[in-house]
Order: sequence, then C-alpha cells, then structure tokens
Amino acid sequence: MSDEKTLMAAYQEAPYHVAGHGARTLEVLKEAFYDRDGEEESDLYGKGRVIEDFQEKVARYLGKEAAVFFPSGTMAQQIALRIWCDRKGIPKVAYHPLCHLEIHEQDGLKMLHRIEPVLLADRTRLIEMADVTSMPDDVSCLLLELPQREIGGELPQYGELEAMSSWCQEKGVKRHLDGARLFETLPYYQKSAAEVASLFDSVYVSFYKGIGGVAGAILAGDADFIQEAIVWKRRHGGDLISLYPYIVAANHYFDRRVGKMAQYYAEAKELAALFNSCHGVSTRPEVPVTNMFHVHFARPKGEMEPILARVYQETGVGFVGALRDFGKHASYFELSLGDLYETVPRDSLRRAFRLLDEALSERV
Repeated sequence: MSDEKTLMAAYQEAPYHVAGHGARTLEVLKEAFYDRDGEEESDLYGKGRVIEDFQEKVARYLGKEAAVFFPSGTMAQQIALRIWCDRKGIPKVAYHPLCHLEIHEQDGLKMLHRIEPVLLADRTRLIEMADVTSMPDDVSCLLLELPQREIGGELPQYGELEAMSSWCQEKGVKRHLDGARLFETLPYYQKSAAEVASLFDSVYVSFYKGIGGVAGAILAGDADFIQEAIVWKRRHGGDLISLYPYIVAANHYFDRRVGKMAQYYAEAKELAALFNSCHGVSTRPEVPVTNMFHVHFARPKGEMEPILARVYQETGVGFVGALRDFGKHASYFELSLGDLYETVPRDSLRRAFRLLDEALSERV
C-alpha cells in the first residue's frame, strides 16, 4: 500500500475530523427535506415559489435588487462577465492569476465567450490598489475573489477594497465579486453581506462550500442585469426542469450555518495556532482571516504522510486525507472549518499535536 493510500485510509478510519461539516452522504439531502411538505410544488424551468422565494431572500441578504439561482458557480460567473463585456463592447476582464476561471475551468471563459483575461498581481499575493490602477484602459470588468483561496484564503483590508471599488466606478470598470466564500469573510470584516456586496455591481455566492449544501449558486445584481443573466442561463442549459433538491438544501443549510461563521472563524484561529506551535509547521495566513487556511510542512509529502497517518491512528484525530507537494522539499494542505471541529475531544486534539510536534522534532 502506498503512503498516500495509507494516509487516506488512516484519515477515513479516524473517528474525529477537524475540518468540514461531515461526509457528503445522502443524509445531507435527507436532513434538508425532513420537515418539508411532500405536497409542495417544485420549481419548473426557473419558475415557482420554491425558487423565487429563495432568490428574493438571498437578494435581500446581499442588498441587491434581484438574484437568480444557478446549478453551478462556473456558469454564473462566466455569464456575469459576458454581460459586462457585451455592455461595454470590450471582451476583456481582469482578475488574479489563481482565479477559478483561470485555473479550474478549462479556459471556458476564453473558449465559450472569447473573453481575454488580464492577470493582475502575481501568484503569491493579493491584488492591490497599485495593480488595479495600472490596468489597461480597455478592461470591462474587475473580478475580485474574497477570500483568495489558492493562497490560503487571504483578504485585502476593507479600506483597500473600498478604494479599488471607488477607482473602478470612477473609470467605468464594472466590479464583480467571486464571493463563493463571502459569508466566511464577514466576521473578519465586521460588515454585513450587503455592505460588502455594495462595493460590487454583481455578486456570486456558493451554497455548497462553507454553507454545506448539495450544489448551486446565486448571482445577484440590478434587476436588468439579472434579467440578462436569466436569458444566458437558458442559453447555457442551466434551466433544468427542476432545481429544487439544490434549492431546498441551500435554503436549509444557509439558515443553519450562516450565523455560525464567527464560530468557525474563531476555531480556525485556534487550530492554526496549534499547527504553528509545531516544529517545521506554518500556516498561511499565520493568523487566519476566515475559517480556511493552508498548512505548510517543511518536509516533502513522502515524509509527512506516514507521520500524519501515525498521528491519526494513535489519537483518532484526522487533519486531512491527502497532501500536495510544495516544491521539492515541502508539502501542504488546505483546511476549512465547519461543524465537525467542535465535536473533536480537546484531550485527543492536544495529544495529536503533541505527537506531531514530537515526530517532527525528532527529524530536525
């Protein structure tokens, strides 16, 4: 059995996991439907109370005129950028080099919409005001991801976010928010979702990441923008005959978890401090700004996997099932905290970190 399989097997067998809300089993959907009336009518091609009520609810939460539910964020964001580019007549948008559209969507924006990206900043840091003010003049829209997942979930300071938004507004550049994890940023910013969303012309939020639903996303903005988005949703094949399993689950877990983001954030800071107390371990950011962060080991993946597997087996506490290489001599993984962290016995958690620190100290 390879080291990687040993690590995954040990993680799966560990009774306590520090991250997430739990396994994505059918129980997720069963719970969401437990108290629903079985006679309630489903949505039909984007119409019906079950979808329209949820869209209106999220639009109000985000402080926007209207919203439309999409089966995926990939579809929602490509459509948002297409609308802004069409309106300005310039098929060019600016975003981070590690933007989801750039690295996870098989060039969908370029191949389907012929939109050219302008990459701002570099892969190691956030977009800053200087990057925005030095953009080419012929950019239709600036996309900002809050938080920037691929570099550990970092966030710009709110004042800089306001400055970038104001500059774009003055220059006629539309502002789109990749808010897949917007809800998770609110405890750090000490702002409402509507306050953050007010800095953007369009906003996308996810309902399966921090919220823990089945799938689906909302795109919100002005009423005329959303009417265009609805047309594009049909063109993209996003108007399934019914989306109610996604919507009911999104609504249920939104109500259950959006108010717990401050708890997840506080627990992330606690957990990051435990990792940073170990030899050869660091987190990015050192102090998390949301419920997610990256954990870096000053040891390659092949060395770390058996160490972690042993910690899991001896304590019953699992951190992660797989590591990623970070150059030749280091490795890392991503953590996002949810409902499970509070269920981990604190004596077991402390023992897990004590064993991890001892194992890594022996190798110094």
